[in-house]
Amino acid sequence: MTEQLPVVQTYTVTGMTCEHCVRAVTEELSALPGVEEVRIDLAGGKATVTSDAPLPVESVRAAVDEAGYELVGGGA
Repeated sequence: MTEQLPVVQTYTVTGMTCEHCVRAVTEELSALPGVEEVRIDLAGGKATVTSDAPLPVESVRAAVDEAGYELVGGGA
């Protein structure tokens, strides 16, 4: 049995301007099933999510929306 490598996806999030924004987005994305780590690049408007499987973009979009921000496009 082979070990499954984590999946790393980067998303563009608009509207984040401060550390409160970072905490809100991190909290919502971290609550998604399978998410292991969330890193936010505030200056670049990017959220990098490490998970045990690819995340449905609809779930990521809903989490970012719940935090009060907007996901641009899909993940890479």
